[in-house]
Amino acid sequence: MKLGLGLYRHMLNDEYYSFAVQAGCSHVVVHLVDYFRQGEANPSQNQPTGDKDKPWGIAGDPDRLWTAEDLIGLRKQIEAAGLKLEAIENLDPAHWHDILLDGPKRALHIRNVHAIVRAMGEAGIGTLGYNFSLAGVCGRVRGPFARGGAESVGMDGPVDTPIPNGTVWNMIYDVNAPAGFLPHIAHDVLWDRLQRFLEEVLPVAEQSGVRLAAHPDDPPMPTMRLQPRLVYQPSMYQRLIDISPSPSNLLEFCLGTLAEMTEGNLYDTVEQYSAQKRLAYVHFRNVHGKAPHYYETFIDDGDIDMLRILAILHKNQFDGVLIPDHSPQMTCSAPWHAGMAHTLGFMRAAMMALDRGFAPTGA
Repeated sequence: MKLGLGLYRHMLNDEYYSFAVQAGCSHVVVHLVDYFRQGEANPSQNQPTGDKDKPWGIAGDPDRLWTAEDLIGLRKQIEAAGLKLEAIENLDPAHWHDILLDGPKRALHIRNVHAIVRAMGEAGIGTLGYNFSLAGVCGRVRGPFARGGAESVGMDGPVDTPIPNGTVWNMIYDVNAPAGFLPHIAHDVLWDRLQRFLEEVLPVAEQSGVRLAAHPDDPPMPTMRLQPRLVYQPSMYQRLIDISPSPSNLLEFCLGTLAEMTEGNLYDTVEQYSAQKRLAYVHFRNVHGKAPHYYETFIDDGDIDMLRILAILHKNQFDGVLIPDHSPQMTCSAPWHAGMAHTLGFMRAAMMALDRGFAPTGA
């Protein structure tokens, strides 16, 4: 297993690369979508939250795709700092919103995704994380929820406010959209949209040497903002995998989201999917509670036995990257850095112990 760090777009610079190296990371997962662009509810030194039902920000330029030249330049910059660029996480809604919505630009947006996947392959970036969702990550609240009053995020109940026109997946893609809201669709309609997407994109991904990695719904609720969700229970990941046996059809395995689900046993879930070799990379995050009432904790202080998770991954020979995903903010002049350093130190020590033959009790 490899230790990595997830970096938002505004963190793609030498300061954060040096922090990653100093903390013992060998890999990074990057977000090229600027979630904080003209967003009013997102603290730049924390994960984006959106205050329950507010958009994170305004999506990017619909006519400016990520090119191979852009991605090669980024990869070389990261490699010069002593790291490897493992994955790009999330597509910009500006580039694929009508795939999610089955709108009039769907064919164009499929071509956009094809172009991005081919550019990634040319740049030698092997994994694209994605979240096939209309409501996206919403319903979050911030507060002193973690140990010692550290600021963290959580959920304090369902969110049923509808999604305005021109908005999807937390981002505004059309600031001039007419008044009104997205019409409600059924779960099977959204599954059909996902299946069509995979059937049209997976062949290009295979040809390009790129893996598509699907994130479960966060928060894992049957509906959010009156729209259906795809993977809100552990067994639903199997339905996604069974759409295609392609080696490019993999999972972006978020432990925190899986732990928030109301069904299943998390350790059995990790066993099931890691034994199938379907994990692209892992979001290593701990939580307390179940949706729709939970909060994120320090890595050593939640409901998940993280050492047991690592032991299962080790047993099943998972050799991919683990990143902290999120961390509570610590009370100091650099809250994000301190929270991440705490998490990365725990992960590095646990991974070294497993490599040296120490197994946790009950693993």
